[in-house]
Amino acid sequence: MSVRKEITEYSGIYFITFTCCQWLPLFEICNGYDSIYKWFDYLKRKGHYITGYVIMPNHIHALLAFRNTQGQSINAIIGNGKRFIAYELIAKLKEQANDDILDKLSSSVKKNERLRGKLHEVFEPSFDWKECSSDKFLQQKLNYIHENPCRGKWNLVQQSQDYMHSSAQYYISGNQGIYLRPCWCSSPTSR
Repeated sequence: MSVRKEITEYSGIYFITFTCCQWLPLFEICNGYDSIYKWFDYLKRKGHYITGYVIMPNHIHALLAFRNTQGQSINAIIGNGKRFIAYELIAKLKEQANDDILDKLSSSVKKNERLRGKLHEVFEPSFDWKECSSDKFLQQKLNYIHENPCRGKWNLVQQSQDYMHSSAQYYISGNQGIYLRPCWCSSPTSR
């Protein structure tokens, strides 16, 4: 499911994925991981929980627990987060004078969006989401998130707890990772 399908609830735990434009490893290129952490901090200040996450070089998976969004749709919250992160990544790329990547992101903007003033396409236009309506599904997604750096083409680490941009270290060893420990909320079925 993608952003084209509206999340109609105002609370709940959701498995969220969004991807950098053209699958470019933008988080790695401009060391933009902290932009995600700033967004997580914002969500926590608004009363939401970061239940689990992994920030890969070109995409992010997160288990986000939304509580009382005060009438703002979860889709809008995710969209605003992507926009905030995009501005930060573009600023970092400009600081690096990374004109090749900036040109790629600029050429990816659709004509109608360019007419509205959009200069760069940092993320793919949609995001995927799945509601975590059971503890079993929540645990399955948490395991998937944590194993992501160890699989497929990535093979960034041998053991999931060794990947620094993930909540795996906290869940596996209880040790604090690079980001504040994730917040676990009550069972998703006890909303």
